[in-house]
Amino acid sequence: MAVLSNLKPQKVFEYFEKLCSVPHGSGNTRQISDLCVSFARELGLRYRQDEVNNVVIWKEASPGYEGAAAVILQGHIDMVCVKTEDCPKDMAKEGLDLITDGEWVWADRTSLGGDNGIAVAMILTILADDSLPHPPLEAVFTVDEETGMDGAFALDCSDLKGRKLVNLDSEEEGVFTVSCAGGLVLDCFLPGKREELAGETGYVLTLEGLLGGHSGAEIHKGRASANQVMGRVLYSAMERFPGLRLADIRGGRFDNVICPKNQAKAAVPVGSEAAFEAFVREFDGILKNEYAGCDGGITLTCARTALDGALPPEATANILRVLLAMPQGVQAMSADFPGLVQTSLNLGTVGVEEDGLRFALSIRSCIASQKDMVAQRVEAILALGGGTAVPKSAYPGWQYARQSVLREDVLAAHRAVSGQEGRIEATHGGLECGLFLEKIPGLDAVSFGPELHDVHSVKERLSAPSTLRVYEVVCELLRRSK
Repeated sequence: MAVLSNLKPQKVFEYFEKLCSVPHGSGNTRQISDLCVSFARELGLRYRQDEVNNVVIWKEASPGYEGAAAVILQGHIDMVCVKTEDCPKDMAKEGLDLITDGEWVWADRTSLGGDNGIAVAMILTILADDSLPHPPLEAVFTVDEETGMDGAFALDCSDLKGRKLVNLDSEEEGVFTVSCAGGLVLDCFLPGKREELAGETGYVLTLEGLLGGHSGAEIHKGRASANQVMGRVLYSAMERFPGLRLADIRGGRFDNVICPKNQAKAAVPVGSEAAFEAFVREFDGILKNEYAGCDGGITLTCARTALDGALPPEATANILRVLLAMPQGVQAMSADFPGLVQTSLNLGTVGVEEDGLRFALSIRSCIASQKDMVAQRVEAILALGGGTAVPKSAYPGWQYARQSVLREDVLAAHRAVSGQEGRIEATHGGLECGLFLEKIPGLDAVSFGPELHDVHSVKERLSAPSTLRVYEVVCELLRRSK
C-alpha cells in the first residue's frame, strides 16, 4: 500500500510518491524526466522533452475556456540530495523512503525533495483532472535548478503562448513572491609569486567563530565576512609593520556563502614579533566590539609557523590594498519592499595560488543595471591593482512590476480559499522566474507554494494540509482565468 495514500489531495500525493520512487538529484534527472513524459503519454497530452531533460506538456482549454489566455504552470524536477552518515541509500540509484504522520511528510534519513517535487505533483494532478475548469495550460518542468538553473537557461520558450507564469517553487504558505535577485559571479585574479624569505618570522593568523550564512538570505544581518575582515587585518598590520609579506590568505568554499573562517599566513620583520602578537590581540578586541551584536563569537588569533616563502612587499601591498577597497555586503535597499536587500555582493572564496591571489565574488540585484554597476566597480578596483575579473554564472533578476493582473488574481484566489489576505514579498535569492521573464516578453509572474521546512537537509518536511490548501488556490486561480 502506498505510504501517502491517506493524504489529501489524494492524486497529488499519489503523483508525489511516484516521483519520489526514482532518483532525481541535480544532474541525474533522466529517469524522472522520462517519468513525466510517461505521465503525458498516459494522459494523451502533447509534450516535448529536450536534450537536457526539460519537459513541456500542453493541455487544451476545458469547455467554455477556449478563448482564455494560456497559463504556464512551472516547477523543477531536480532535488538536492543529502543523507545522514548512517544512511546506506545510494541516492544516485535509489528512490526515497517516505514517512508521514498525517500532518507532515518526510523521508527516512534523507532530504525529501519537496523542493520542488510537490509542485510537479500538483501540476500533473491538474493535467489529469478533466473535471477542473481551466484555460489552455502549458506545464513546464525544468532540470538542475538547484545547481545553477541550467534547465531554465537551456529551455526553448518559442512555442510557449502563455503570458502568465505560476511558479510553484516557494516554501511559505500565504506568501506570494513577486521579485527576486539576479546574480553574477566574478572570478578575480591579482598577480604575485612567492619568493624566499629574507629572515622574517612566519605567522599563521586564524579568524573564526563567525556565523556565516547564505549571501541571498542573510547578507542584510551585518555578519562579518571572514575573507573581507582578514584582508582588513592584514592591511592594518602592514601599515603598522612595514615590510610585512603575505604568504597566504584562504577562506570559503562557495561564492554564495558568507565566509565564516579564514586563515592567513604572513612574514613579519625580525624583532617585531612581540609587537605583532600584541597587535593581533588588540585587533581581536576591536573586532569583538564591532561585531558584538551580530557575530559575537568572532575570534582573531596568531601563532608562529614555518614558511617556505612569501609574496614580496610590493605584491603584498597591492593585494591588500585591493582587498581593503573591495566592497562587501549590502549596497542598496529596495524602495518598493522596506527591509529587502536590492543589491549586494559577497567575497565568497579567496586563496593564494602559485601565480597570485584568486577570489570569487557573488553579486546579486533585482535590478540588472545595479548588478552591472557593482560588477563595474569591482573590475575598476581590480584594474587599478593590475588584476582581472572574469564573469560567469550570470542569471537575470526579476524586477518588481508595480502593475500585475496575475498578482491580483492570485491574491483573490487565495482570499477565496483561505478567507485570509496573502502577503506580497520579494526575495534576494534567485528564482527561475527571472529567466522566464527574460525569454518571454510581456510575461506576468507570481511564485508561491505549500509550507516546506528545512529544505536541502535531512530534516526537510512538507505540510500535507498546506499542500491541500495551496492546490485549491491554484485550482481556484485557473477557474477564474476565463
